[in-house]
Amino acid sequence: MKTKLSLLALCIAGLSCTSAIAATDPAQLEQAIAKQEAELNKLKHDLAELAAHQKMQQQQQEAQAEVVATATKELIESKWNKFSFKSYGSMTYTSDEYYQNVQDTSPERRSRFDLERIVTEFGYQFNDEWDMEVEIEYEHGGTGTALEYDGFDEFGEFETEVEAGGEVMVEKAELRYRPSDEFGVKFGNIHLPIGLSSILHKPDQYLTVLRHRSEAAMLPAVWNEMGVGIFGELANFHYQAQVVSGLNSEYFRTYDWIASGHQKRFEHVNADDLAYALRLDYGNFKKGSAVGVAYYYGNTTGNRHKSNKVSGDGTVSILAVSGAFVQGPWILRGQYLNGTLSDADAITQANKTTPGLKPGNFAQVGSESEAFFVEAGVDLSHFTPVPITVFANIDYSNPLADVDTGIASKRYENTWTSVGINYFPIPEIVIKAEAGRQQVAVSSIPDTNFFALGVGYQFSL
Repeated sequence: MKTKLSLLALCIAGLSCTSAIAATDPAQLEQAIAKQEAELNKLKHDLAELAAHQKMQQQQQEAQAEVVATATKELIESKWNKFSFKSYGSMTYTSDEYYQNVQDTSPERRSRFDLERIVTEFGYQFNDEWDMEVEIEYEHGGTGTALEYDGFDEFGEFETEVEAGGEVMVEKAELRYRPSDEFGVKFGNIHLPIGLSSILHKPDQYLTVLRHRSEAAMLPAVWNEMGVGIFGELANFHYQAQVVSGLNSEYFRTYDWIASGHQKRFEHVNADDLAYALRLDYGNFKKGSAVGVAYYYGNTTGNRHKSNKVSGDGTVSILAVSGAFVQGPWILRGQYLNGTLSDADAITQANKTTPGLKPGNFAQVGSESEAFFVEAGVDLSHFTPVPITVFANIDYSNPLADVDTGIASKRYENTWTSVGINYFPIPEIVIKAEAGRQQVAVSSIPDTNFFALGVGYQFSL
């Protein structure tokens, strides 16, 4: 570019000199002028070509920059498209009437706030077939050590609970290989498909303020174990089959049957006894109507830290039957759980004499346990502009439905009945209120009333 401009300047200077020399002869002057005009026209043409060339180069540079920017944006977007992030959580206020211990028949009302849980879910899609998901749960506002009052199992003792002061735990960490909708494999820390709370655990997926009390009195809440499972769907049938780590009977307790045997409290999960879980559903509980049946089977004695204190296997078997009808404004869900435990008497005696566990005087463990709930709701947004669902609920649990020897205490047989509302100011947030009555199957113990408020959220990016 600079070279061409220099040549052009020299030409103009040369023309000026020639004109000055030939200015004395009119004919020569006319020829010189004509020559200068021709050369000037040529220079104009060259300048026009030069300008066009420069414009074309600028357009090419702009096009190349746009291509690079588009490619960079697509690369960045393709990386982030492989990630997913979800979160849900809930906070509750409860006002309940409590009995201080098993002999107390005069209830005392106590109120509590609880940052029940904050859950974060991270996902990554490696390719069309492989993906992973990690779910971290923060319970009760964090983690630490708390002093817990236990009026039943410990007969009114105060007891230090490491996990009760809050908890941060990896609730799910699974890798999935799914080449088709009909078949997939997952392994790692996976959810067991036993109990509807493991399937419907987000605040907007159940109507009560707290997750169903009946299930919590029998099974681990949102039950997860280490293991491997297969899953898939055929037509409208959904199946799961899993081999997972089993329970530890050292922590089986009267009030929640095998729930405390979940080995999440230890650094390592004993895997000397494995367990097996199956589930078959017709329909989809997360999307609406469905019916399903699930079965769990596993020994527990081998997973005790002192496995020589029980001679039997301590076999746990659980049958779960569940159903849901969600159509238009109508919501109806229910579940029945029945469980059996072999060698329940031997486990009771072993737990009473296990050093350091302080099982108390009421560590009777049921050889049979049962629980059920039914919740029914009406979504009034189908009839009014107000996004409110009203509901009624019944929870029943009896972790001591039967025992190996003696008479099963009725003190732990409970029925909760309640009514309430769910209000959705926006689809991602639910505000709940619930009031009800708890009945204990002991005639000398009066019924108690409870009230609960809660707020929950869920979103995904």
